[in-house]
Amino acid sequence: QVQLVESGGGLVQPGGSLRLSCAASGRGFSIGAMGWYRQAPGKERELVATLIRSGGSTNVADSVKGRFTISRDNSKNTVYLQMNSLKPEDTAVYYCNARVMNIVTMRTSEVWGQGTLVTVSS
Repeated sequence: QVQLVESGGGLVQPGGSLRLSCAASGRGFSIGAMGWYRQAPGKERELVATLIRSGGSTNVADSVKGRFTISRDNSKNTVYLQMNSLKPEDTAVYYCNARVMNIVTMRTSEVWGQGTLVTVSS
């Protein structure tokens, strides 16, 4: 079983920055694409950014382009989200997501973290 543990959320003023981290742990799995989603109060969960294992292809929501940067360290099975120029509308619970493959059964599945709250407010 793969587990994802997020960290780095908190309260920040508009215009500020935060860096989220998500570390994957578990044996017997290969980790593919990793990414971040968010869910604001009363809204559906939405994609923020995803990144394939090689780092060669990213998918970033228009609402955060130019402000958020996704990166990963495969040696640590960790994905990061650097968030700059934060706005009140970025307030949400941010969830880490990973697509993993069982190296024995070759079955793929999706794993979610528990979420970390980001609040942008003065």
